[in-house]
Amino acid sequence: MSYSEITYQKEGPILTITLYRPDRMNAFTHVMRDELIDAFDQADNDDEVRAIIITGHGKAFCAGADLGAGKDTFNYEKRGLKEKKAINRDGGGQVTLRMFNCKKPVIGAINGAAVGIGATMTLPMDIRIASEKARFGFVFSKRGIVPEACSSWFLPRVVGISQALDWVYSGRVFSAEEAKAGGLVKSIHAEEDLLEAARAIALSYAEQTSAVSVALARQMMWKMLGADHPMEAHKVDSRGISYMGQSADVAEGVQSFLEKRPAEFSMKVSEDMPEYYPWWDEPEFK
Repeated sequence: MSYSEITYQKEGPILTITLYRPDRMNAFTHVMRDELIDAFDQADNDDEVRAIIITGHGKAFCAGADLGAGKDTFNYEKRGLKEKKAINRDGGGQVTLRMFNCKKPVIGAINGAAVGIGATMTLPMDIRIASEKARFGFVFSKRGIVPEACSSWFLPRVVGISQALDWVYSGRVFSAEEAKAGGLVKSIHAEEDLLEAARAIALSYAEQTSAVSVALARQMMWKMLGADHPMEAHKVDSRGISYMGQSADVAEGVQSFLEKRPAEFSMKVSEDMPEYYPWWDEPEFK
C-alpha cells in the first residue's frame, strides 16, 4: 500500500511513522485511518522492525478529526458514509485497537498540538514523550460529542479515573507540563531533541532483548489491564514461562549472561510466537 497521509521510514531496528497532512495540521481522515492500520500490519510482519515511533509533521502532532465537512463532520448518514450495519465503527477506535494488538513497542513523540483523536490515538502507545510546544486536549464535550478511539477504556488506565474525567469534562487544551504532571507523558524535551530522545528509548527496547519476549510481554501487560483476577495473569504467565523456557532465546539469554557477552537472540516474531497466541481469542484458558 502506498501512503499519502503518513510517511513510513525505517532506520536500523526503528520504524518512524509520521502523520503527514501539512496543509491540515495532520488532521485525521479515513485515509489516514487505513494507512495507519496498514502500517502496523506491515511493521508486525517485518522482523527488522523492533520498535515504532509515531510523530507528526511540522508544528502539529494531529489537530483532531478533519472538520472540513462542517456541522455534518460526524453525521455519517448525511455524508453518505452510513454503513449497512446498525452502527458505523469509529475510525479512531479501529486505529487504537490495531495499535493495542501490535507486537512491537510503540513510542509517541508528540511534537505539537494533539487534540481530539490526536490525543486519544496516543493512549495505547507504551510511552509518550512531548515537545515543550506540545498541547493536548480531550475536547469532545466542547464539540457536543463523546470520547472515541476506545479512550473511555484507555485514558483512566493511563492516568487514573479522576484525572481522566477532569480533562474530558472540561474539554480544555492543556500544556505538556500538565500532561506530564497528570501521567500522560513520561518526559518533556526541546523541540529539536524530541526525536533523538524517542530513538534512544526505542533503541533501549530493541538492543539486547528478545523480540518474542518483548512481543509477549507487551500483550501480557496490556491485556491484563482488563483481567478481573490475578489468576488470569498467572495462567498466561505459566504458559509463557513453559514455552519460552524451552526456547532458543532463553538458552541464549542465560548462556550469554554466564559468558558475560552480548546476547544474540534468533527467534522471530513473524515465525516463533507460541501456539497459544493470541490467548484472548480463546473461549477460556485451557
